[in-house]
Amino acid sequence: MIWILLRLNLIRLNKTLFLPKVAIFVLLNRAMKGTVYKSTGSWYTVKAENGIFYECRIKGKFRIGGSKNTNPVSVGDHVYFKTETKGDETVGIIYEIDARENYIIRKSVKLAKQTQIIAANIDIAFLLVTLNNPATFTSFIDRFLVTAEAYSIKAVLLFNKVDTYNKEELEEIKYLAALYRNIGYECVAISAKTDKNIEKVKALMKQKVCMFSGHSGVGKSTLVNALEPGLNLKTSEISEQHQQGQHTTTFTQMYDLSFDSQIIDTPGIKGFGVVEMDEEELGDYFPEFFKLKQYCKFNNCLHIEEPKCGVKKALEKEEIAWSRYKSYLQMLEGEEEHYRIDNYGNE
Repeated sequence: MIWILLRLNLIRLNKTLFLPKVAIFVLLNRAMKGTVYKSTGSWYTVKAENGIFYECRIKGKFRIGGSKNTNPVSVGDHVYFKTETKGDETVGIIYEIDARENYIIRKSVKLAKQTQIIAANIDIAFLLVTLNNPATFTSFIDRFLVTAEAYSIKAVLLFNKVDTYNKEELEEIKYLAALYRNIGYECVAISAKTDKNIEKVKALMKQKVCMFSGHSGVGKSTLVNALEPGLNLKTSEISEQHQQGQHTTTFTQMYDLSFDSQIIDTPGIKGFGVVEMDEEELGDYFPEFFKLKQYCKFNNCLHIEEPKCGVKKALEKEEIAWSRYKSYLQMLEGEEEHYRIDNYGNE
């Protein structure tokens, strides 16, 4: 009876104070707030503010809310949920999601008209890059960086497995790192197996929610184990026949680390389909293009055939990388398979 009267008073109070929808929901439903730590597609592991983990599902109506995302709830989301007990089992039901600060999103691999949110509320997105075993092409790197730029997420490139490269390969890594550093991206050469620059990565991660991404086999799980040995994440070797990694991380999952950081470990990404962007805005997510935009004759210059284009002029002078320009053209044309093409090697 007391709880019913409280609910009625809250409803009357809201008519006067116009409290936020979420605040009313929490008060009326005695909901808890938590962060999604793992997503398996149908079940979500949520860490409540009291530190307890709950296995949760989505409320039915929430699941079909008109979203084009294959996963309406993502790891990193801040959610509101209630618990229900049936017999000996207690499960959580997710009713609401807090507004996301940002997220990394790509086109769904199997459903072309839908998108997949890889992770949400990220402070830094680390992309692990390997020269071979498997090869990470610049077209893939550029797609990842454009998405991070579009959603205002700091991106850092980690060139892994430097302990396995010969002299020529190390020179190539240095060239690629210089290319992206000149644009403004932080690049770190690391070895997850020998611990090279692991402390530097830790320093970047401190007090941050970090996402690790990259192809299968680039060493994400090995790097997480080097950063936090107690986690003992499963790792696997590269397929000798196809020079591709085998999936060891099946689902996206967040971990609390001992050095005041959280890490979101993601399954290996084979392709990175960029979600549709307006033609006029795509160039803005290439920082070196955006700086030259002021020198273009037309405000809506696409940097293709327009006269007096600042980007094309800089390209002719080799002030910007041809590999980046090729990636830009491929994204502009919507050619999703070009993440497999080595634009840098074709220069």
